[in-house]
Formats: sequence, structure tokens, C-alpha cells
Amino acid sequence: MEIIQVSTPQEHKAFIDFPYQRYRNDPVWVAPLRSEQAGQYVPEKNPMLKHCEYTLFLAKKEGKVVGRISAFVDQLAVEHWKQPVGLFGSFESSNDPEVADALLNAARAWLKQKGMTSMRGPWSFASQEWGLVVEGYEPSPVIMAPYNPPYYNDLLTRFGLKKAEDLMVYVIDAKDGYTFPERYLTLTEIVKKRYGVTVREIDMRNIERDVVTILEMANVSICDNWGFYPVTQEEAKAMARDLKQIVNPKGVLIAENEEGKPIGFAMTLPDINKVIKGLDGRLLPFGWLKLLTGLPKLHQFRMWALGVIPEYQGKAIDTLLYRATYDNLFTSDFRLEINYVLEDNVRMNNALIKLGVKDLRRYRVYEIPL
Repeated sequence: MEIIQVSTPQEHKAFIDFPYQRYRNDPVWVAPLRSEQAGQYVPEKNPMLKHCEYTLFLAKKEGKVVGRISAFVDQLAVEHWKQPVGLFGSFESSNDPEVADALLNAARAWLKQKGMTSMRGPWSFASQEWGLVVEGYEPSPVIMAPYNPPYYNDLLTRFGLKKAEDLMVYVIDAKDGYTFPERYLTLTEIVKKRYGVTVREIDMRNIERDVVTILEMANVSICDNWGFYPVTQEEAKAMARDLKQIVNPKGVLIAENEEGKPIGFAMTLPDINKVIKGLDGRLLPFGWLKLLTGLPKLHQFRMWALGVIPEYQGKAIDTLLYRATYDNLFTSDFRLEINYVLEDNVRMNNALIKLGVKDLRRYRVYEIPL
């Protein structure tokens, strides 16, 4: 077996292609769009990489790719966390400890050489794609959510990686009879009047402005959350351009006080995985048609993020945003996954449980000292 540090266009293509080969016959996996996957590893297309130093590794046996991994130092994360934590991601491996150990050792050695004192992951070059699935391997993952077979946890723990944080996923489903609890309908009406709060949809004519506003709120509302570090303006604008193609404005909401100041947000995205499953990551020749005709009929969503600025936290503005999301999107086949919620975020977990959500999945991020 050999470990190759990716340096040629052919090796880069092999790195991108490996998951499509690895999961080709897996009925649960949803092949992400190949163009988007390729763009994650190109600084001109992914602004996150502009504050990262990174490398990619392939594992080969008898000339055949059997695994891959990325290793990177995100300078914004290091500065915000005030800790020299290096990251690994894009981890895929055959069910072979020799392959997994070789890949993880390559990432560990590279990060150690860069002065890092610990290695954390899996961590993606795309926002909010962290961790391994350790509970709830079915149903298929939603948009921008990782997927992996159960044995990955064994490979990582065998190597010596230990749990750093668990991320919870909840679901509400109209087909299970879900309705928004009556007592919270009353509460949210009181909250609106008490604080003069209104909730509006994102303005599609000014989507870049509104997405920047949302991510600026995120930078102050969840800045103390484990794993958080700031999003740059360039990343926010790139996200707005990407979201414009798929977003349902009824799911991206901004709460404002009586002076019109933004105080909270909820970002809920259509689960396009329901539409693109079976396309093998390709929009041509007929994938575009399936996407365009499928999106308007889509009533399954992922709540990607929710936040309230510090001075309005603890005032049930989050409940008001959940209620507004429900009012805007609920249909007889409505389904909403809420992720990620930090395991130790007691306030948010308790609030969601009171809203009647159900446990669905658990992701885990690991760490090891270098």
C-alpha cells in the first residue's frame, strides 16, 4: 500500500471520484453534485480555502484507490479558538484498519509539521458538514449532511481518536401527525407583542444583502458555541450565490425588532437530496430537468441554522422563529430535519424537545493530541 500526497490533476480527480465508486451500490447514500464537490477543493470557488493551508492524500493498493483524507489548518479557526487545532476531513476508507491508519497517520504527521498540537475531525471544507454518523444511519442524509458506514467509528477509535463533541439531529414529520404545540402558539403571540418583533422572509432581490446580514448575526449569536468560528463576508456572498438556485424564501427568515433591527434568523433549506438521488452526481443530460421540476414540489427540508443575537436570547425569539418556519412551510407531507444541535446545548435541546421533535441521528467529531 502507498499513501500519495495529491499533486496532479489526475490524482485530484481520483480524490473527488472515490466516494462515487465507494458508495455506488449503497442504497442510503445520495451522490452529491460532482461539480459542487470538485469546487470545494478550489480556492477560486471556495472562499474558505483562502484562510486555510491544506493538503489531500490518497491511499492506493495495487494501483487502486482504497481511501482518501484531507488535512488542513484553518487560520480563522486557530485564531478564534486560541488553540493550535488542526483538522482532517474528506475521510473515506475501505473496511481495512491498515488503510485507515495510514491515512490518519499521514494527516497527523502533516498537521504536526505545521505546528498543530491536536487533530480534530472529520471536518469539511463546506460549512456545517462535520462529524461521523454514529447513530441513525437511515434514512438517507439531507442536503449538506455527511454520510458514512457504521465501521468508520471503529476505524477512528482504533486509531486513538476520542469523542470531542456529539451533534444531535431531530425531525418533525407531518406524516407522523406532528402539529405545532398549542401552548407555544399562545406564547409566540405574546412574544411578538411584548418585544415588537416581526418575522419576514428573505428578499430574493437582495439575497446577498440578507444572507450577509444572517451570517453577521450568526457570528455574534453562536460565537461561544463549540466548534464555531466566524464566516467571512466573501464566504457569505458565495453562499448567497449558491443558495439563490435552490432556496425557498419562505424558509429563510429574519426576525426584526420594532426599530427594524435584525435580531434573529432561521435558515431552512429544501432537501434537494430527495430530487438528486439516483443522478450519480450529474445534472446532465436530464438532471437539470429533474431538479427544476422537483424543487417546487419539495416539502422536505433541513433547518441549517438558527440564531438570536445575545440581547434577545432567553426571550423565546427562537420559538417564534420555529413557529414562523412551521406556518410558512407546513403541508400534509412536510418533513423537517433540525441539525446540528450540540449535545451539551441544554437550552436548545430542551426547547426542541418541548416542541415535540423526535431523535433521528447523532454525529460525532473526534480529536487526538499530536
